[in-house]
Amino acid sequence: MAAPSPGPHEVLTPSPEAGHRAATSSSGRRGLLWRLRHKQSRLGLFEIGPGHELHQLTCMMQAGLWAATQVSMDHPPTGLPTEEDFSEVLTQVHEGFELGTLAGPAFARLRRSLGLAEEDYQAALGPGGPYLQFLSTSKSKASFFLSHDQRFFLKTLRRREVRALLAHLPRYVQHLQRHPHSLLARLLGVHSLRVARGKKKYFIIMQSVFYPTSRISERYDIKGCEVSRWVEPAPEGSPLVLVLKDLNFQGKTINLGPQRSWLLRQMELDTAFLRELNVLDYSLLMAFQRLHEDEQGPSSGLMFRTARSMRGVQSLEEPEAQNRRLLPDTPNALHILDGPEQRYFLGLVDLATVYGLRKRLEHLWKTLRYPGRTFSTVSPTRYARRLCQWVEAHTE
Repeated sequence: MAAPSPGPHEVLTPSPEAGHRAATSSSGRRGLLWRLRHKQSRLGLFEIGPGHELHQLTCMMQAGLWAATQVSMDHPPTGLPTEEDFSEVLTQVHEGFELGTLAGPAFARLRRSLGLAEEDYQAALGPGGPYLQFLSTSKSKASFFLSHDQRFFLKTLRRREVRALLAHLPRYVQHLQRHPHSLLARLLGVHSLRVARGKKKYFIIMQSVFYPTSRISERYDIKGCEVSRWVEPAPEGSPLVLVLKDLNFQGKTINLGPQRSWLLRQMELDTAFLRELNVLDYSLLMAFQRLHEDEQGPSSGLMFRTARSMRGVQSLEEPEAQNRRLLPDTPNALHILDGPEQRYFLGLVDLATVYGLRKRLEHLWKTLRYPGRTFSTVSPTRYARRLCQWVEAHTE
């Protein structure tokens, strides 16, 4: 039976096996080579294979995302963006589960603006290879996954967080158009998954800030405070990939050279935007990668050898707000800055926590619980200022 034309509510999709066969045929010849090449960089990550408690869930996610991306490939959005692009909900029915795609046309436009081919997006997230899991140091109850090539990051969210993200989505897209070098994580999709007649689970997809992963030596999640901001490092020689926190960073410095002024300005622009949205509790993700000798120096560095320029949308109201820079011609260049000796991966993530009644009460409780100490739950204005001050104090 042929599938009907996609509409805003519900469609019947091809079987997951069809997507798996297509993905396997396109990547089978390179599968062994890919596994050998990435064996070292995947130490500490765990394949969600048969027998893993999340295997069935991730297989559903892969089959559902394959079909959802096929819709955007078969029916790409055309013309100017509309309000419906941001409010559309497409539910696709599979055997044993349903996958919902929220604001699908808006995210398809965003992926296209990043130069991300839908075929590559589909191949990475579909059934061509198992998702990866890592030991998260987050205190939330969310589940975290990486696509098999580690290019895309998936995270489960609460329903209220999804509502906040979608409410802010038009302004988020506008901010990225105005500031295409923004440090904000690039959101690529929001979905729901319902197994049988169970409760819906929500998850987002974003570009991984820590990509490409080869040669990354340290990873940090920075909030600019001290309470619950220490992670016990992995033993020396351990293959575990841990994301450390603020207190682990004590005594360290980010040496950016001439890139420092750009970073400080972009932090101001991005945190001001989040403050306007009444958002807090976001993190600055950061990773280090030592440059090879032939990548260092103003005459030979990658930043200067293969640089490309990105220009923002001109704004008559605030022409001084454009904060352009030269981007290295590398994957995920938006989140990469080259210093004299190190390459830094930087991105602001977790943009869905609104400072409402729940967080105001939490702020009051933590004020009593941790007198004289800094903690994450403060007003959006204070949160933004404190994180910018942290970056200024730890860069040179």
